[in-house]
Amino acid sequence: MPNSSMPADVIRGLVQEKGMLGKQLYLVRTTPTGDLDAVLAVIEAHLAYQVELESRGIMFAAGPNFTPDEQEWRGDGTVVIRAGGIEEARAIMDADPMHSSGARRYEIRPWLVNEGRLTVELSFSTGRFALA
Repeated sequence: MPNSSMPADVIRGLVQEKGMLGKQLYLVRTTPTGDLDAVLAVIEAHLAYQVELESRGIMFAAGPNFTPDEQEWRGDGTVVIRAGGIEEARAIMDADPMHSSGARRYEIRPWLVNEGRLTVELSFSTGRFALA
């Protein structure tokens, strides 16, 4: 019988042993339940909620997903949040006006971030910064 899964704790142990980041985040895919009119009706409240999550240190990243040809948006997006567990992540997403209004539904997947790089360039003289 092929091995098709592994306990998450085994992965966490391997990551810890290797000295990798091992940062638990929650990846949320959010999709419209109907047409875009319902999504657009709550977009301002949704964006305000996202900014609130950002200011509270919960929001890691968020934004719309375009079609594979990069030409259209069909109302879906991805959100990455910090939470103490899956139930807390669900509560955060349930409170989003996009979901509480029924304009979108969501699916949450725990995401263990191990590898990657974030580069921030800051120019002291101009006060400008860039993410690379």
